[in-house]
Amino acid sequence: MYPIELKGKVALITGGTRGIGLGSALALGKAGARCVLTYRWGSADESELLAKFDAVGAPRPMLVAADVANDEDVAALMAAIATEHDGVDIFISNVAFAGRTPTLADYKKRSFYKSLDYSTWPLVSHVQAIFERFERYPGHVLAISSDGADRSYPAYDFVAASKSVLEVFARYMGSHLGEYGTKVNVLRFGMVATESFEAMFGESFWEFLRGEGIEREDLLSPEECGQAVLAMCSGLFDAMQSQVITLDRGMAFEDNLMRRFERWKSAQD
Repeated sequence: MYPIELKGKVALITGGTRGIGLGSALALGKAGARCVLTYRWGSADESELLAKFDAVGAPRPMLVAADVANDEDVAALMAAIATEHDGVDIFISNVAFAGRTPTLADYKKRSFYKSLDYSTWPLVSHVQAIFERFERYPGHVLAISSDGADRSYPAYDFVAASKSVLEVFARYMGSHLGEYGTKVNVLRFGMVATESFEAMFGESFWEFLRGEGIEREDLLSPEECGQAVLAMCSGLFDAMQSQVITLDRGMAFEDNLMRRFERWKSAQD
């Protein structure tokens, strides 16, 4: 047995009140970490969130309304953390936001830069801000990415591009911070059944999946993503540095025309 004990550790998770961020926070909290969760104004029901932490026996988190792309908000976030803690041991860069791009005509430079502001740069700005405030880097830094860079998803161009740059920055950050003992890696998730996923693709996508013999439960859940985050921050994977790890239940490997043909052929019999 290798018990994971994070008591005394402070974990900062951006976008930590929903989806993968919340799944990560609950997993880290259950292991004893004190979590600090950022959220955008009006997007967190505090009593509901605290009840979820109580239910798994995790310390109640600090909730801070902060825009990850706003330097003043990031500075205020660090000041808020400093009122209770003397540093950040784990940083999870989770927020992603980008405009939809159904056609090439929808490509706008300003919209693309905004995608980088929200989905890429917070990895750098928050690690820099943590060092400036507490004079030490986190022991573990994780960037949450997706497989959009290697697969073509409708209207996903800017998300995919910003995640690609995020992965490059994370790998180089590992080179810069290795001498400080900081482990920097990327978790690249496949399709995850989250609220934002449903908002983007709608209920009809679930109907299509059922037609393909795939149930909602076959996709990754935020809880499974959280378990992966916990594992990467547990110390058991500290031999990893500047790596991009994909978790998708093998779906990308299995999803191809020949496999679809096989399923179609079976359905005809």
